[in-house]
Amino acid sequence: MTKEGATNGWSARRYAVLSIAAAIFTIGLKLGAYYVTGSVGLFSDAAESVVNLVAAVAALWALTFAVRPPDEEHAFGHSKAEYFSSGLESALIIIAATWIGVTAWGRLMDPQSLQNVGLGLSITLGAAALNGVVALVLLRAGKRLRSITLRADAQHLLTDVWTSAGVVLGVLMVQLTGWLVLDPLIGLVVAANIVWTGFRLLRDTAEGLLDRTLSPEDQEVISRVLSHYERQGIRFHAVRTRAAGQRRFISMHVLVPGLWTVKQGHDLSEKIEGELAGALPQSTYFIHIEPSEDPASFEDQSLDRERQDPEA
Repeated sequence: MTKEGATNGWSARRYAVLSIAAAIFTIGLKLGAYYVTGSVGLFSDAAESVVNLVAAVAALWALTFAVRPPDEEHAFGHSKAEYFSSGLESALIIIAATWIGVTAWGRLMDPQSLQNVGLGLSITLGAAALNGVVALVLLRAGKRLRSITLRADAQHLLTDVWTSAGVVLGVLMVQLTGWLVLDPLIGLVVAANIVWTGFRLLRDTAEGLLDRTLSPEDQEVISRVLSHYERQGIRFHAVRTRAAGQRRFISMHVLVPGLWTVKQGHDLSEKIEGELAGALPQSTYFIHIEPSEDPASFEDQSLDRERQDPEA
């Protein structure tokens, strides 16, 4: 593993520890708010924070496992471990939503009055502010470190913030109108929103496991690097990309004059890899050298063009 990859892995784990600490603190605050008010909406908010804690612990495990170096059984590394964390978080979110929905339905059938509303809402708003700050920190770190685990955790925390805002609004409406059923109804709305978040994270996890290509921004960087060599008469085809957690994988065929020596081809490959590595760190490259005069190379290029433009 490169020094940069190890450093990024440690940085990501530190953010996961921050998420765990925030989850433990907010669980205590929100359970306190539920205890003093008896609001099922506030209970649903606290239940989601329990899921936040479990998800943050899973994220720490995944980020720790993902940075392990390649071995005989995992020649391409362990970076896909991050998808296990995001998949588990998706499942936990859906389970939490079910729990909240059942609790809210019971309270809808048997509405109960709320107590100590001012104190309970103040505690909840404080917990929501903490979650909001941590979520923004994790989101920025997830984008910078290219970690789906941190991004999933951040999205979940942001959903928790909106959940808290909805619950606070619901409890205030109960106080203003006296309609006790508003509290469990808000709980059901919160549950539906959590389910949507869970399935969205599940979709992102599935896309990662299915080896989705790199982002358009990354592909543009690759194109800029290769265009420099194309102006020198070097051609490329079969350029393929995929992402596995924080690591990128890039493969390509490079067409060079058939009279070139093996050393010339090797030196060119090293130079291309060096430029790409400078532009896209934490990447693994596979470069295959071919003689440009080989008829098979022209056929492969035609197939590439057809994939890019089927009407061509």
